[in-house]
Order: sequence, then structure tokens, then C-alpha cells
Amino acid sequence: MPSEDQLGKEVKPKSMIPPVVVGLAACGSLFEVIRNLQPPPLVVFFSCCALLVPWLLYTHFRHSATLAKERGFSAVYRELIDQVNDAILVISAKSPHRILECNQAASAWLGYSYDELLRVEVGKIADESQIMELMKRKSSPGSAQTEYREIHYRTKDGRLAPAEVNIRMIRLQGQRALLAIGRDLTERKRMENRIRHMAYYDDLTGLPNRRLFREKLEEVMVAARAQNGGAAVLYLDIDRFKLVNDSFGHDYGDMLLMQVAERFVRCVGEDDFVARTEGDEFAMFYAGVTAKERLEQLAEGIYHSLEQPFQIGQFQIHITASIGIAHYLGEQGETADLMMKYADIALSRAKETGKNTHQIFNSDMNKISLTKLTLESELRQAIRNNEFMLVYQPQVHLEKGAIVGMEALIRWNHPVRGLVSPGDFIPIAEETGLIAPIGKWVLMEACRQNKQWQDSGLPAVPVSVNLSMGQFLQHDLKGIIHAVLEDTQLPAQFLELEITESMTMDVDFATKSLKELKSLGVQISIDDFGTGYSSLHLLKKFPIDKLKIDRSFVRDIMCDPNDAAIVATIISMTHHLNLLVIAEGVETREQMHFLRDNQCNLIQGYWCSPPLPAAEMQKMLKKSHSLPA
Repeated sequence: MPSEDQLGKEVKPKSMIPPVVVGLAACGSLFEVIRNLQPPPLVVFFSCCALLVPWLLYTHFRHSATLAKERGFSAVYRELIDQVNDAILVISAKSPHRILECNQAASAWLGYSYDELLRVEVGKIADESQIMELMKRKSSPGSAQTEYREIHYRTKDGRLAPAEVNIRMIRLQGQRALLAIGRDLTERKRMENRIRHMAYYDDLTGLPNRRLFREKLEEVMVAARAQNGGAAVLYLDIDRFKLVNDSFGHDYGDMLLMQVAERFVRCVGEDDFVARTEGDEFAMFYAGVTAKERLEQLAEGIYHSLEQPFQIGQFQIHITASIGIAHYLGEQGETADLMMKYADIALSRAKETGKNTHQIFNSDMNKISLTKLTLESELRQAIRNNEFMLVYQPQVHLEKGAIVGMEALIRWNHPVRGLVSPGDFIPIAEETGLIAPIGKWVLMEACRQNKQWQDSGLPAVPVSVNLSMGQFLQHDLKGIIHAVLEDTQLPAQFLELEITESMTMDVDFATKSLKELKSLGVQISIDDFGTGYSSLHLLKKFPIDKLKIDRSFVRDIMCDPNDAAIVATIISMTHHLNLLVIAEGVETREQMHFLRDNQCNLIQGYWCSPPLPAAEMQKMLKKSHSLPA
């Protein structure tokens, strides 16, 4: 096969007549000439032959060597191009556009033998119209010498495969031809598709991910703007999914997510879309939704899809979902990112209002979210600038009339807003994880202050500190409490830790954790009793010292017989468990007398004293303040 440079030129065939034949012909002609010469022709003839024979022999052997060299070069060239992995094809420019030459890679690609391929028309292996277009373009003045393009080629068995082809026009033996050098793209395309799937789809459920959801939502919103249409964007979160993971393990949690994904897919139509955005959070959009009533129907349809229990191994699990909805009505300036943000804000609101419900976004929610973000930023700054302070509310013994304890309560001394109530910033601190450093500061400051008062000769009474759920679940809570006591040198019996009923839902974990804390020598109390999940029967399992009756029961004991009966029963049964009982939220003389008549041990509330700054609390301790008569 000639080289590409040779293919670019017009090739003229060389003479294949051996030099010996030419020489003998010359001798015959010479004999006719010398026969008529003098001296005798025979002498002259043999003299000429003596000169010609060596030249004939030399020329013959030289020609034979040249032929052998050319045949060897052709064999080497053939072997070289057959070693190339890319397919090489020379295609006739004349109809029917047959293949004039090829290498082994081309034969292997297409599934034909070499001889079969030289008889194949190019239309059987590629789109002939593309070949015609290329030849026409290559014939035009100023066309590029080489052109790259992606095509699909067809193999002998009919399979279509992608290829990248480098094409140029050449001349071969005076004729125009197309030289195509191609590379199979099957593996590359397979890898590109795999990468795209990883970039746009969730590995666990096979659903699209947030990135693809955003792109498709943007397309739907563009169409809605053009047609004065609308769309509904929904964010969904599985309620208490963490409890499933914690109870059954992550493998079971993954199984649940896959089944949930299958049900959500059945909730959408051809023009709608569902994706898994992260964790247990899913997103949907419904195209063409303009009526607000339709939003409620969509939410109800999702709730209905979750009514049947999920079979996870040998367990049947019932789950619910919280839903946030954003309604797009073709407004200019609103983007997919903004609508997703709105749906997410509405979802957060739904979870805050009790879960298993849905909320439709409105502008007030955006203001609330902005306020929360601002508050979070200011809260981080408050930790750095030490803007927190503690106030103390005394706890009074009803029989002795003396202060026997105090509860430390945090306040935020905001540089602009003044004192900020914990109800305004503690939920944000818990949501953002800032509760851990804040809670540790409260522990340290309360213990330090109590130790200072005791060192100054004031009555030694315990100080109570509330533990948040996040603190209670810390893996080294015992070590943290021990370090605080060591740093402040406060004896452990003068620190009381308050936990809420909701922290005792996992009885085994709560029992283990409370026993670890109790081993330090601290006191433990259950706060807000009656509002959570505990029962008096379970309380005997916990190593606790005190029970606090929630203020919601104490508030109405003088006007609601049911609350009065509940409080009296709690006091009575707590005494049977050998625990102290304290009522919080006591604000009137009548409430105090009722509690004393029912043998409540301690009270706390505005009847005794409001929460006081450290300096005011110190004065009360100095006066040995007693219960008002």
C-alpha cells in the first residue's frame, strides 16, 4: 500500500520488462547493422557482444534487486499500518464509493475480512449522505485539508457504534479518494454516560439528584413564563427518619428510602419530576399548576401514598412526611434556585409546626428565615464576644421557708436588642449545633459563681443547670461535667443537672447515661414533668433525686379541678418513690398554700422571686431570704 505522501501525488506505473530482454533485442538490431560492415561481420559482432554481455548482466541483476527492495518495502508498510489500532480506509470518490484499501483494525471494527471489505460499498457501513457532503465540501475552494467529525458506523452484524473520524481528500493513481482514519468511541461514550449518571443521579435510589432537578425545573419555569402557566415545587422530608436509622441500622434506612422513592415516582406524571436531594429529603415539581387548590391536592396525594406500611426485613414501618410547597406563577426574576429555597423554607416551617403536615410558602416565611439567619450570625458573634449572662431563680423549701437551691438561667445581653430571652435563641442554637459551646459555658459559669459564693461564706446550696438534648446525647458528657467540676473546684453535690422527659424516650440509653452522671456525685432532676413521655412507673429505673411539676399544671390548679387532681397525684406518687418534688411557676399565695397543703417539698416562681442577676442573688443569699407569709 503506498504511503500517504505517495497517495497525494499522481502515481505512474514503472516498466516491468527485464533489461536482458531489452539487451537481446538490441543485439538483434546490432547484428543486422554489422552484417553489412567490413572487415568481416563475425569479428565485429563478437567484439560488440564482448562489450554488451557484461552490461546486460549488470543491468539485469540491478533491476532484480530494485524489484525485491520495492516488494520488501510494500510488505513492511503493510505490516506497519496493520499494527495501528485506528481504522484506516481509502474510499473511492466515484459512485458507488467502494473501499479501495483498508488495514486490519478497520476489518476488525466492521467485522469483515480484508477481501470482503474491498467489495463493500461505503453506504453499508456509514451514512452515504455524509460521505457525499464531505466530498462536495472538500471539492470547494478554501476547504480545510483535514476535518474531524463524530459518526456512527454499522458493523457486518448490523450493530451501530460511535467513532471519531479524521477525513481528508487525496489523489490515488490519478483518481480522487477519501482517506478516513477512525477511532472507536464506544468505551469513551460508555464512560461519559457513567460520569454523567454519577453527576446527575442518586446512586441509592436511582432518582435524579439536586443538580438535574434544578436544570429541569429551570426549563419548566421558562416554558411557564412563555405560556402564562405555573408550576408547583415541593420539598419533602421523612419524619423521624433518624429514629429508623438509630433503631434498625443504616442498611434498613437505605431500604426504606428506596421504597419511599418508588412510591414518590408513582405520584408524578410524564411532565412532572421527582428527585432525591439529600439524606431523607426529596423534591418534586408539577408542571402546569396554576390553581392554589391544586397544591392541597398534591400534598394529600403524597400523604395517601405513604399510608400503607413499609416492609423492611421482618418489620412493618409506618412513616409520615413533612412537605414544603412553593407556587410559581410565571413571575419574572424568579429562578429555580429561588423556588427551591422557598420550598425549603416552607418545609422547615412544616417541621416546626408538628410534622406530618405541609406549608405553602409566603413572604412572611422569608422574613422569618432572614431573621433566623441574622440571629444565627449574631449568636456566633455573641459566643466570641462573651455576650451571655446568667440569672438565678431561688428554690424555696415550703416547710422551712428557706432557700435550698437556685436555677441558673441564661440570658443574651445583645448590644442592640438588650436582654434576649432563651426562647428566642436556644432553638436556633440547637438547630445549628451552637448549643454545645453555649451549654458548656453555662455549666462553667454556674459552677464558678456558686463556688465563689460558697468561698465568700454564703449558704452552700446546689445550682441547677438545664441540659439540652444535644448535650445529653454527647458521647463524653460525663467527662465534660467532670472537667467542669475539676476546673471550678465545686463539690459535685452542689451541681444539679435537669433533663426533660423527652430525653428519656430511649430508656436504656437514658438509664446508662444518668448512672454515669450520678457516679460523679451530682444531683439529677426531671424537668417539666407531665408534658412528655415518662411515666411514674419508669421513673424508678432512673437514678434521679427530684421531680419538677411543669408550670402548665400549676398555673390552673386553683380554677381547673383536673389540673389540681393531677398535681396532687404527682406529689403523692413521687413521695412513694422517695423523691423530692418541686413545683415551678408558682405566682400566687393561693397556689403556694395548695401546694403546701398537698405536701409539695419545694416551689419556684415569681411568688418567691423572679430570676435575678448574680449581684441580686448574692444579696438574697446574704439575707437568708425566707418564704413570704
